[in-house]
Amino acid sequence: MSPLYAESQCGNIVIVDDTLWNLRVLSNMLTERGYLVRCVPSAEMALTAIDSEPPDLVLLDIMMPGMDGYELCRQLKADSRLRDIPVIFMSALDEVVDKVRAFSVGGVDYVTKPFQVEEVLARVDAHVTLKLLQERLEMQVIALGKANDALQESNDELDAFSHTVAHDIKNPLANMLMAVEVLQKLTSQDPWEGSPTEILSALKTSARKAINIVDELLLLASVRREEVQREVLDMAEVVMEAQRRVAWMSEELGAEIIVPDAWPLARGYGPWVEEIWVNYLSNGLKYGGRPPRLELGATVQEDSMVRFWLRDDGPGIAEQTLQILFTEFTRTGWTRARGHGLGLSIVKRIADRLGGEVGVESAEGEGSTFFFALPRANR
Repeated sequence: MSPLYAESQCGNIVIVDDTLWNLRVLSNMLTERGYLVRCVPSAEMALTAIDSEPPDLVLLDIMMPGMDGYELCRQLKADSRLRDIPVIFMSALDEVVDKVRAFSVGGVDYVTKPFQVEEVLARVDAHVTLKLLQERLEMQVIALGKANDALQESNDELDAFSHTVAHDIKNPLANMLMAVEVLQKLTSQDPWEGSPTEILSALKTSARKAINIVDELLLLASVRREEVQREVLDMAEVVMEAQRRVAWMSEELGAEIIVPDAWPLARGYGPWVEEIWVNYLSNGLKYGGRPPRLELGATVQEDSMVRFWLRDDGPGIAEQTLQILFTEFTRTGWTRARGHGLGLSIVKRIADRLGGEVGVESAEGEGSTFFFALPRANR
């Protein structure tokens, strides 16, 4: 056994020859070698056999009734699915012109009849091994490309994370520091604008923002890693919990939030869907009217999806901003859309993981409707 063959897997070979004795001899010696062999007595039958189950190599006689070996090889090379199969010609024709023609139609080797067993085995071993190694190399290239894409994506996200943390956490922490400095001045009885109550309120708000950013980072990490079980959602309960989490903001702004009496059934993962609603409610409260008026609802679609939506009464979003809202780490506020944030990128990531989609419809001066769709469910 050749060293090359020893490193390869068993190959699948088609032998095409109109002489029964040749088929028997070649089949026996290749089968003993460990190859899977199919014997075909004509080029026409071989074309069908090769097309239905492409082999790793074809041993092909030239002189046959009907279609000859040259024409069969030419047709194989014209087919994108079959052109990479190596073809070794076998023939009693020993003229240079015959060999040149064999190579010109796509053959990779040429064995002269009467053939020597060891010579045929050596040539078959070499070409099958080369083909298998080539296929393995192509698979490794594809796998390497996917790994490189994943690494690039991770690097891009790490970049965005760095920007997000630096930008979003720095601001509330800076406000907290400023508030502490003001309190220090007040306690030393230096003249300063603002009451301790106002300063403490600002300090509380900044602390809440910093905690929220950390929570979002942790959530995004869990969405990336965790595998969850989708189930039929009690959307009324999910929305109620989301409203509870933003109640402090709603009360401060005197907001009106309208929810339907009943929700259509959908499949998802409750804790993640709750995060979508919290994000949409928070943005609606921040960037809606004054006081904000938010309306929540759902629409059953014809594609077996349910679209859940939140409509605000804010100033709307410019067309150029709509196109980037759900890209990675883009902030939601129409006045701050050029910044980087986590909110809507997490919403999109959650919807993708749950087999749904997200989007927004808006026009300047007419408010905005943010939506997400989930697969419809039946009890």
